[in-house]
Amino acid sequence: VQVVESGGGWVQPGGSLKLSCATSGFTFSSFVMSWYRQSPEKGREMVATITTTGGSTHYASSVKGRFTISRDDAEQTHYLHMYNLKPEDTAVYYCNARQLRLGVTYDYWGQGTQVTVSA
Repeated sequence: VQVVESGGGWVQPGGSLKLSCATSGFTFSSFVMSWYRQSPEKGREMVATITTTGGSTHYASSVKGRFTISRDDAEQTHYLHMYNLKPEDTAVYYCNARQLRLGVTYDYWGQGTQVTVSA
């Protein structure tokens, strides 16, 4: 199993970034995909989630209206488009794949990508 984030970096407040999460080694279309972030100040928090087939999305209140999560099952990749970034969005962003099957939770994480928002 591989889960690899990319697209992080430095951006000024008000700027935009697009994170990508490329995966392999599991049935991507059967997994709920999420982005989490972690910072020293806030710990780890869920940022956005998209269900299988992309039928439903959920966002943390702090990013709603500014971030958009999407998935491409054919490419086994999902994305996080981040707009109007704020300094408080600075964190390491992690990709997560999760499936509950026959009472067992399968949970895969990437290594994280740093996003820094500052002037």
